[in-house]
Amino acid sequence: MSEHVRVQRNEDVLAITLARPDRRNAITVAMYAALADAFEAAATDEGLRLITLSGEGQDFTAGNDLGDFMAELPRDGSDIPVWRLLRALAKNEVPVVASVHGNAVGIGTTMLFHCDFVIAEEGTRFLMPFVDLGLVPEAASSLILPRLAGRRRAARYLLLGEPFGPEEAQEFGLVSHVAPAGQLQAVTAKIVGALRAKPSEALRLTQRLLRRSQSDEVLERMQLENGHFSERLTSSEVRDAISAFFASRAKAVS
Repeated sequence: MSEHVRVQRNEDVLAITLARPDRRNAITVAMYAALADAFEAAATDEGLRLITLSGEGQDFTAGNDLGDFMAELPRDGSDIPVWRLLRALAKNEVPVVASVHGNAVGIGTTMLFHCDFVIAEEGTRFLMPFVDLGLVPEAASSLILPRLAGRRRAARYLLLGEPFGPEEAQEFGLVSHVAPAGQLQAVTAKIVGALRAKPSEALRLTQRLLRRSQSDEVLERMQLENGHFSERLTSSEVRDAISAFFASRAKAVS
C-alpha cells in the first residue's frame, strides 16, 4: 500500500483518496499498485455498498508522475500496476462515486469513464494530452469517448488535446453532476447518502446490468491500447516529448 493512496472503510463505503497534494496527486507506480489492490479487494467484499474516489489538495490528479513512470515501468511486456488498475475498474461491480476538482489530467480523466457517478466542481479542467507526449489513449477511452461525445469531439480532446470543463463534460455524459464552487463535498455526501438508502442487492445488480453490455468490448480495447502504449514508451517521440516537458517545467520554475 502506498502512503499516497488512503483507503478507509466507513461502514459499507470504501473511501479511496489520492493523497499526494504536494505533487498535485501525480500518480506513481506504487500508487497505481495501491489503487489496483483496493479495487481488486473490493470485488470480493460482499458487505461493500459503495466506493468513493477523490483527490486531496488543489487537484484531483495531474496524471502520471512522468519521471517515476518512465524510470520504474518494465519494458518486457509484463503486467504492470496501471493495467491492473484499469482492468479492475472495468470489471468492478460496486458502484463508484468520483469527486473531481481542479485538474484531472490524462488517466485522471480516463479513469472516470469507469465510474458510475462523476461529480465535478465548477472550474474543474479535464485534459488528455496523450498525443502531445507521444503516447496513445488508455482505459478504453478511444472506444468510450467517441460513443459518448461523437467522433469529432473525441478528436478534439484526444488528437488536439483540447481541455474542457465540467459543463461540457456533463453535456456529453462524462460528468453526472456539477457542484457549485466550494460545495463538492456537500453534493457528494448527498448523493452517497441517497445511494446508501437504496436496497443494496438491487443497487449492485442494476449497476452490473448497466455495465454488462460493453464489458468484454471494453477489456478488448484496453488490451489493444495497452499494447500500443507499451510500444510507444520506447519510442524517440516519447523520450523527446517528456524531455521537452521537464525542460519547460524547469524553465518555468527558474
